[in-house]
Amino acid sequence: MDFALSDEQKMIMETARAFVEAELYPYEDEVERTGEVRPDLAEQIRSKSLEVGLYAANIPEEFGGGGLDNLTMAMLDRELGKANYGLHYTVARPSNILQACDPEQAERYFYPCVRGEKIDCIAMTEPGAGSDLKSMRTSAVQDGDDWILNGEKHFISHADLADFAIVFAASGVEESDRGPRKKITSFFVDKGTPGFEVRKGYNSVSHRGYHNCILTFNDCRLPASQVLGEPHTGFDVANEWLGATRLQVAGTCLGRADRALALALDWAVNRKQFNQQISKFQGVSFKFADMQMELKSAELLTYEAAWKCDQGAMTDMDAAMAKLKTTEMLAMVTDQAIQIYGGMGLMDELPLERLWRDARVERIWEGTSEIQRHIISRSLLRPLGG
Repeated sequence: MDFALSDEQKMIMETARAFVEAELYPYEDEVERTGEVRPDLAEQIRSKSLEVGLYAANIPEEFGGGGLDNLTMAMLDRELGKANYGLHYTVARPSNILQACDPEQAERYFYPCVRGEKIDCIAMTEPGAGSDLKSMRTSAVQDGDDWILNGEKHFISHADLADFAIVFAASGVEESDRGPRKKITSFFVDKGTPGFEVRKGYNSVSHRGYHNCILTFNDCRLPASQVLGEPHTGFDVANEWLGATRLQVAGTCLGRADRALALALDWAVNRKQFNQQISKFQGVSFKFADMQMELKSAELLTYEAAWKCDQGAMTDMDAAMAKLKTTEMLAMVTDQAIQIYGGMGLMDELPLERLWRDARVERIWEGTSEIQRHIISRSLLRPLGG
C-alpha cells in the first residue's frame, strides 16, 4: 500500500487551501451574521474558482470539468470544508447525476452547470419520506406524452439558488420479493414551470447562509423530454450517480475537524492557568491524543472508500462507514475543542461555535447515523442469512 500523495494532489490541496484562506475566510463573519451569501459575492467566488480550476473539478475532462478522481476530490473537499458551507458551496460542483443526461438534456442542463452558468439541486426528501424514500408521496402520472407532478418536497438544499431541480417522484407500483413497492422516476423541472413553486424553508442552527427550501408541485406538467434516464428507474439512476455524495460529506467533515483541532492546539499552548500552559495538564493533552486518533481513523476510512470508488469496488458499507465515522468524529472533536477553550469556545468571536453547530447536521443529512449502521450491519448479516 502506498499512502503518499502525488505531486498533483499536493498542488491541488495547496491551491484549495490558499483559495479558502484568501477568498472564503474573510467573508465568514458577514455570512454568519446575515444568514446570506450576497449574489455579487457568490458570483465573485464562483468566477475565481473557475479561474483556478476548482469549479466542476468532479466532472470528467471530456465534459469540460477538472477530471479529478474520487480520492483527490475527498482531499479537495477536506480543504473547502474548513470554511462556512454557504461560501463553500459557491465553489462546489454540478451533481454527478447530470452525467446521466441524454445529449439534448446535456446541452440544456449538464454543460451550462459545468461552465458555472446554471445551478442544479436534487429534490428527494419529503415531510413524510426522509430515511424511507420509498414512501415518497410526490406523484408523477402520465397524461399522453406528458407527466403531471403533484406533491411537496422539503429540506431541499440551495433550491433558492438553483435554476432547475432534479425531482424524484413516485410513478407507479411494482411487485418485489418483499411485496409491492413504488416505482420512482426522476425529472428535470425548471424554475418558472407552471405549477412549480420554491418557498423558503426552515431556519437551521447549522450552515448559516446555506438554505433549505420547500418545493411544491400542483398539476405541474412536464413533457417526456424532462425525464432523466428511463421512466420508473429513478432509484437506479440515484444509486449509480449519487453514492459519492457520502464521500463528499466525509471529506468536508475531515476539514472541519482539522480546523477545530488546530484552533484548540493553538489555544492550549498559549493559554496559561496555574502558572503554566494548559497543554501541560493531562486533562487537556489526553483530549488531543483522542482527537487526533479519531481524526486519523476517519481519514483512513474515507480515503480507502474513495480509492475503492475509483477502482469501481466501493460497496455501500464502505461509503456508510466513511460517512458514519467522520460525522461522529467531527461531533466529538468540535465538542472537545470547546471544552478545551472553556467559555470562550462558545463565543461567536471565534469560528469554533460555528464548527460545533454545523457538525450536528452531518449525522442527519445524506443518510442518518442510524441508516449508516443499518447498511453496515445488513452488509455483514445478509450473506449469513441474518
